[in-house]
Amino acid sequence: MTTSTALLFADLTGVAVFAASGASAAVAKRLDLFGVIFVGVVAALGGGIFRDLVIDEVPPLAFADWRYAVTAAVTAAAIFWLHPQFARLRTTVLVLDAAGLALFTVTGTLKALDAHVPAVGACMIGMLTAIGGGLGRDLLTGEIPVVLRREIYAVAALAGSITVALLSAYGAATAVPLTVAAVFVFALRLVSLRRRWSAPVPTMRPPRTGARGPQV
Repeated sequence: MTTSTALLFADLTGVAVFAASGASAAVAKRLDLFGVIFVGVVAALGGGIFRDLVIDEVPPLAFADWRYAVTAAVTAAAIFWLHPQFARLRTTVLVLDAAGLALFTVTGTLKALDAHVPAVGACMIGMLTAIGGGLGRDLLTGEIPVVLRREIYAVAALAGSITVALLSAYGAATAVPLTVAAVFVFALRLVSLRRRWSAPVPTMRPPRTGARGPQV
């Protein structure tokens, strides 16, 4: 399997899992068939479209290659019809979202590096590619985007993209190390959910009630 074929396979797998994540969230909100497919497609393709526009790959693969849109739409439709098989939709959404986050982090960073984007920029593109679909999904389903909460989400994607950039810099960007990087992002996201890890937030102190007058 060539590198381009492996990237395509990983990309389409990421599209499928993010479409399933978006569709599951839409089903939980009791949207109709069109709504479920629409949210699934946005969740699946939003990050990739951003990535391709930034690296000047136009038209984006989501529009140029029919396999992307069809994979997203078919997966979302399947979730609509098969959702009774998912006993716990919230858990399903979180696991699928973590898998999509991991896959899109790796493919987004690699594509940016292949487009000769410097390492720092490639890491940012990889992170934004990974979180873009989830951001669109949450906005469409009326949820506060996960990336804006205290949870370890964008941080996990950034850590994964840095790992991929380092592997590429040392010539180790092959299938096995990249798979390890994806598993690292996936595991970090799930463990942070399990242990309730979060980024620090500002401490809100109550305002003082009553000012002291001037001393004579």
